[in-house]
Amino acid sequence: MSQSDLLERARRLFPGGVNSPVRAYLAVGGDPPVMARGSGAHIWDAEGRRYVDVVGAFGPLALGHAEPSVVAAIQRAAAAGGPFGATTEAEIRLGEMITERMPRVERLRLVNSGTEAAMSALRLARAATGRELIVKFQGGYHGHSDSMLVKAGSGPLTLGIPGSAGVPQAVARQTLVAAYNDPDHVEALFKANPGRIAAVIVEPVAANVGVVPPAPGFLAALRDLTSAHGALLIFDEVITGFRVARGGAQELYGIAPDLTVLGKIIGGGLPVGAFGGRADLMNLVSPAGPVYQAGTLSGHPLVMAAGEATLKLLSPPVYEHLERVGARLEAGLARLGVARVERVGSLLTPFMRDEAEYAALHGRLRQRGVLAPPSQFEAWFLSAAHQDSDIDLIIEAAA
Repeated sequence: MSQSDLLERARRLFPGGVNSPVRAYLAVGGDPPVMARGSGAHIWDAEGRRYVDVVGAFGPLALGHAEPSVVAAIQRAAAAGGPFGATTEAEIRLGEMITERMPRVERLRLVNSGTEAAMSALRLARAATGRELIVKFQGGYHGHSDSMLVKAGSGPLTLGIPGSAGVPQAVARQTLVAAYNDPDHVEALFKANPGRIAAVIVEPVAANVGVVPPAPGFLAALRDLTSAHGALLIFDEVITGFRVARGGAQELYGIAPDLTVLGKIIGGGLPVGAFGGRADLMNLVSPAGPVYQAGTLSGHPLVMAAGEATLKLLSPPVYEHLERVGARLEAGLARLGVARVERVGSLLTPFMRDEAEYAALHGRLRQRGVLAPPSQFEAWFLSAAHQDSDIDLIIEAAA
């Protein structure tokens, strides 16, 4: 069946023809692709066109598509039955792998999405502090729960939506918005709301407004401010967790958050989320404590198998490779002068002067066999499967 026929069927079924807004390609124009399969660094659409993939499912595929060890682990888990509605050894193994790599995550709860993980971490922070207000950063995206759809990134920015219809003003008022990389702004919010702020939640590398690295001293200042004012520091490492370093951004920058939100890579490409941190805080989560959280499919055996297989393969040589191909692409794009390029490890964004310029770049890339994110505000993701030849093709296509 042709791609246009498939898109027409999708439009009859789904709002805007998609199941996540950015997939509609509204910011870059043209019909969105309908994908059929992927292998390594490459994907094929429904009409057989091959692309070098720098969307990477928006983050989880650090090893590339259909990595054989991950596929085999999922197949074994599927053959073993489940889910069971009970704890499995697979959950325990993955939990141990996460806490070993992130020592500040002393205890965690596995959930089914990054949105669910962030929402639960904020509930926990409010319960632990007895306060209601949350500080987030303009453009920071922490899922689509009501209180976080206030000046959020990527999707709302792409669609020109500052928040969302259906979010009560009373809920929105519980979220204070600061400027990223501006600790003085955060300090001013604490002074203006003494004893009322429960937590500051931050992407340690902003990645949903395009990649924006933290300024020197910014994360350390957040750590000091939250400690001084009795609030919690929450790192949203859904994107950076196990991508920018073996222990995530908290290892890369040497900052210890109170709570951490995870997703993407820990599911190896399957739906997942987790929140965790200090044991005294996590002991407030039910059934150990009064903060309720539950999930029928949390800790799903297939997801646990994919996550475990992925983390096992993320070795120091893999991180060295990710850094090398990331640096090669950054240098190549910068050399062309088509954009200002910001990068942390295998995350990068070429920032154009406006969205029309980005749309033109996206079109050139797609025509020449490279699929980039369909928004200026989404990060580009490289994987261990990308080779020098793939990077060179991207640079040539951009030129």
